[in-house]
Amino acid sequence: MNPYGPAVTRLVEQFQTLPGIGRKSAERLAHHVLMCSPEEAYALADAVRLVKQTVRACSVCYNLTEQDVCDICSDTRRDQQVLCVVEQPRDLLSLEAAGVFQGVYHILQGRISPLEGIGPEQLTIEPLMRRIRRNGVREVVMATNPTLEGDGTALFISNLLAAEPVKITRLARGIASGSVLEFANKEMLADALKGRQSF
Repeated sequence: MNPYGPAVTRLVEQFQTLPGIGRKSAERLAHHVLMCSPEEAYALADAVRLVKQTVRACSVCYNLTEQDVCDICSDTRRDQQVLCVVEQPRDLLSLEAAGVFQGVYHILQGRISPLEGIGPEQLTIEPLMRRIRRNGVREVVMATNPTLEGDGTALFISNLLAAEPVKITRLARGIASGSVLEFANKEMLADALKGRQSF
């Protein structure tokens, strides 16, 4: 027996599709939407609609932006010849919070994971290679997550770059293996960036 009507059931089911949201959390979120003012609920719906209509991938680095080129790529004070490769936009945010990296980024939009059916062709590796060659990048910092898939992705890219005149470094292992950049603190990330090593 369904204790809710179809509208509430649909809302709960939609909340359940969000990462880390189980049935109980989805029900709490749905009840919050039901109990808040119409203005608050519509503001939430409008914010979701607006972000889906206006946010896109940067045409250079694939970061999230509302313009064609993101603020980091268009910042002339940043070193365009030092390129940090990360898996997701949230990893870029974590590294930026450390406040020590003055280069630019490239978002892979994932990592190679054969078990999940994700190969190199599903990532932005080809645009990365074109960018490195076109812009005369002198250093590529591999900042994929220190997991089996992240390390495998970094190794795959470093093998592609073996014949290129570019220095390949990786984050120092101040970040524990198996952890995720998103949850590392600022000090840990700053140490990892400053102590990066040859790949």
